[in-house]
Amino acid sequence: MHTLCAWGTMKPEISAAVGFLSRFLRIKGHVNDRQLQTFSQTLQDILAEQYKHHWFPDRPCKGSGYRCIRINHKMDPLVGQAAQRIGLTIQQLYVLLPSELTLWVDPFEVSYRIGEDGSICVLYESQPAGTGASGVGIGGSSNNNNINVNNAVNMATGGPASAMASLVDNHISCKEELLLGRSSPSKAYSMMTVSS
Repeated sequence: MHTLCAWGTMKPEISAAVGFLSRFLRIKGHVNDRQLQTFSQTLQDILAEQYKHHWFPDRPCKGSGYRCIRINHKMDPLVGQAAQRIGLTIQQLYVLLPSELTLWVDPFEVSYRIGEDGSICVLYESQPAGTGASGVGIGGSSNNNNINVNNAVNMATGGPASAMASLVDNHISCKEELLLGRSSPSKAYSMMTVSS
């Protein structure tokens, strides 16, 4: 049985994912503020509609593949639909976004990977209701969420050298950087192998 989830239960996660993608357009594209706002709002609406029957806060991994935003040799159709609303073509999107991007939008966590062999990095993380914790960005503070998403985009786009140099010089992955700022133990991730 599918539970119809209210937009409010998905809003932080969808907002984090849309904000991440929107920053690529802002940094790498010739997209004005109004276009960026339209793209963001359109993509939020599309994702909320798409996920409403596939959002399971009691079992966050259920439906994860369905909610995955994937850009590789094919553009994710939902991202493409929002971009077309502001006049961007799929070809322009391939220039503006990483050529290999996987973005997982799950209850309580939004993660991404750039490249097939890239590290999985957490953009947004929160605790289920009743645990007393609220949503946080990579730095462990909701106030740092925009800064950390910007740093993630800067690293992915070859942006400000300081963002990349600090990680390269210290030889730590983005996941390790996240763990350094975390006050709670890390989660165990289960791996599923699919063979054809």
